[in-house]
Amino acid sequence: MLGLVKHATFVEKVWFDEAVTCRPRSEIGIPATPDESFILDDEDTIATVQQAHREACQASRQATSSLGLDDIIRGNRRGPLPLRWVYLHMLRELAQHCGHADILREQLLNE
Repeated sequence: MLGLVKHATFVEKVWFDEAVTCRPRSEIGIPATPDESFILDDEDTIATVQQAHREACQASRQATSSLGLDDIIRGNRRGPLPLRWVYLHMLRELAQHCGHADILREQLLNE
């Protein structure tokens, strides 16, 4: 479950840091691939992963605060996209992972 939250932080940074600011992943300090973003390190705790997610979301709000929904985001590998598309993609991504978390929760409760 904690790996899902860590991945959600990665996705937040991909779409609202890399895509909006055009900074490379190495500069942002995130993994090169989505698969790597699920991996927990020894220093990852519930508190540190939650805090990292909160901070990523706050940074996203700041990065997009002056943008409109039809403004074009140019830093993603898919090419130029309107901010509206990015928001919808993030909603879809988070909904999908909430479903994964629900499946994991049910598996744990049924053991």
